[in-house]
Amino acid sequence: MDGALAVHVERALSDYLAGRHAGMAEMAPSFGSAVESLAAFVLGGGKRIRPTFAWWGWRGAGGAGSGADAEAVLRAVSALELIQACALVHDDLMDDSAVRRGKPTVHVEFAARHRERGWLGTSERFGAAAAILLGDLALAWADDMYVSAALAPERRAAALVPWQAMRAEMLAGQYLDVLTQAKGDESAEAALSVARMKTAAYTVERPLHMGAALAGADERVTGALRAFGADIGVAFQLRDDLLGMYGDTDVTGKPAGDDLREGKRTLLVSVGLRRADAAGRQADAAVLRSALGDENLDSATVERVRELLVDLGAVAEVEGRIGELTESAMLALGGVELAEPAGEVLAGLAVSATKRAS
Repeated sequence: MDGALAVHVERALSDYLAGRHAGMAEMAPSFGSAVESLAAFVLGGGKRIRPTFAWWGWRGAGGAGSGADAEAVLRAVSALELIQACALVHDDLMDDSAVRRGKPTVHVEFAARHRERGWLGTSERFGAAAAILLGDLALAWADDMYVSAALAPERRAAALVPWQAMRAEMLAGQYLDVLTQAKGDESAEAALSVARMKTAAYTVERPLHMGAALAGADERVTGALRAFGADIGVAFQLRDDLLGMYGDTDVTGKPAGDDLREGKRTLLVSVGLRRADAAGRQADAAVLRSALGDENLDSATVERVRELLVDLGAVAEVEGRIGELTESAMLALGGVELAEPAGEVLAGLAVSATKRAS
């Protein structure tokens, strides 16, 4: 499965969702159509990063690349995509984002459905309710998919430790993100805390931990993989922040400047504000602060902010932090012997995660 992992993950997800949809459609046809939308969202895009890291944690700790055990692990790690679906659906609602992967977000899609059919009540409230419920369903089905994998009982129990921690950390990170915006916390510490909890833990560190646990890895291997994953996960989020400001909308699938409109105090913004304040550039600091949380931010102001962050040296500093995190991650990876070709693959994944364009 190593060579076409994303295809195998897609197959596992498609098979699982088809079975769940059939049961729901028979029991409650109206809800069946909502489940179709969730399935389309899950299968309609994404890099399958989390199952990929989990798989290579399994392989690096000596897990087989094919056979019955490998199929069971594939099903278990593919369930990570349902946790990701929950996070994205709820995150888009909390941020009031209109577009995801170049398409209307789930709450926007269901609000439009309500509006087009002339149903009672407000379209926005219906869309929000549908997004909350479908996000919850994705999280519930993630557990169901994981538990249904034909894993050895002792390996399932071992992997429950990172699985359960990951779900709680993901939700904690979401809350910290909302709290940081509400408090207007501009500190780098707050930005990095959100990056660690909201992204790094459940994107890279815990999936690697999960894969290693499924293979029965010892503490040394598990610790090295987690250290690697923690640093690469934060670097991944910092790259995401840069892409949110400077990426090509046609590639990222989200409008440039959305983080500003949503009032997100990313490390990029935090560094820019710190540098502007330290240099006595009050007017520039005022531009940055006024842009944060401005839902009606126009493209000219977004461009002005982009220019300022480059001029202040914030972009260069964040790029430097990504480089430092990647270097420390590679040192952790190189400090332990993994079953080949996992070491080489994980090193390549680190590069693709931190130097990507989308």
